[in-house]
Amino acid sequence: MFVTGRRTFLNTASAGPAAGVPNRARPGAKRLAILASRWTPGSPARQVADRFLIGYPREGRWRRPDMDVVSLYVDHTPEADQSRGRAAEFGFRIYPSVAETLRCGRDRLAVDGVLILAGQGADSSPRPSGSDLLEPMVRVFEEDRRAVPVYWDEPMGQAQARKMVEASRQLGFPVLAGSSLPMTWRLPPLDLPAGCRVEQALMVGIGSGRSDRYRALETLQAMVERRGGGETGVRSVQSVEGQAVWRAGSRGRWSRELLQAAVARSDSLQGQTLKDGRPRDLVNSGELPPLVEHPEACLVDYSDGVRAAVLMLNGAVGDFTFAARLLDVPEVASTHFLLPPEPNRAGSACLAARIEDLVQSGRSPIRPERAWIASGILDRWMESSKKKGVTLETPELRLEYRPPAESCFCGS
Repeated sequence: MFVTGRRTFLNTASAGPAAGVPNRARPGAKRLAILASRWTPGSPARQVADRFLIGYPREGRWRRPDMDVVSLYVDHTPEADQSRGRAAEFGFRIYPSVAETLRCGRDRLAVDGVLILAGQGADSSPRPSGSDLLEPMVRVFEEDRRAVPVYWDEPMGQAQARKMVEASRQLGFPVLAGSSLPMTWRLPPLDLPAGCRVEQALMVGIGSGRSDRYRALETLQAMVERRGGGETGVRSVQSVEGQAVWRAGSRGRWSRELLQAAVARSDSLQGQTLKDGRPRDLVNSGELPPLVEHPEACLVDYSDGVRAAVLMLNGAVGDFTFAARLLDVPEVASTHFLLPPEPNRAGSACLAARIEDLVQSGRSPIRPERAWIASGILDRWMESSKKKGVTLETPELRLEYRPPAESCFCGS
């Protein structure tokens, strides 16, 4: 697949969308197509697409993006489906295939941007694989010799993320991939200095699903990719579970100092804090291990020698935090990734702003290789877990890239 040469492709990419398509958009507004696994409460379609139908808060004002959803493909319509109601309310059409959605029922690509919203969301209903949505979209781009910016919420695996990056390179369209977590507010607003020298990093997360692990890994990657020399890839990945997680910390494979700094940023400490209202040092008091019924860790060795870990600590905290030790810097760097409460999920407003910028400018604020690495680490994490914690080499993740100089989280 992806056989069209980039030079030939770009020579014809300036042609506009087909005229006379039936779906209406405001004059001058960008036209969006949505490819979704489902549109239910808590799903990515509900969280993200609604921002472009209704609006979202941005820089202290309510913003209605200058772009309209004109077409939708939805793979599953369970009892809680909201896609039909949204289509009727906002006047877009639902099509039976990806190609018809991108072409709005005609014979040429007829949209200015595509949102692939196939992440897990809050429920466990079936969803298509990344290839089920990615490959037919790319075929339309190739056949019509025109491509548009793409947002993909969470690549399903390393193979799909790699195909996404390769298609983007060959066909010349920008991709923004990932969840809202790396882009939400950070307390404090920490951004590791571009070119810094990272010695060790640690991410604390919660949840038990693939999506939860992916969000933790992509956010870790968003932080450490800014180190000196740029990203050079991952050497190995290991899964550690149960009491072996604490033993790995005692051996120094992950840093107790960093764990203390990360947990101290949490605003949802569990245990005695809930009983007597006093802040607690969970790490050094010995309270942490009993609170976490089944600790899980992913140990990551980067190609340039940086060591990192993701600790999933369900029962001890209720949020995502990060800490890092930088060479020649006395203080540990740490922050908390703010996830405002449901049902509004205001963190998705930060993501919507970046998607809007992507479609309007034709440039992505992040490199899609971030998703490739995060997805690849996740695949190996799951494989290592099945193999009882064996360390797995990752030659497929020897990727090199330099992130943009400016970060793109809220408040930056």
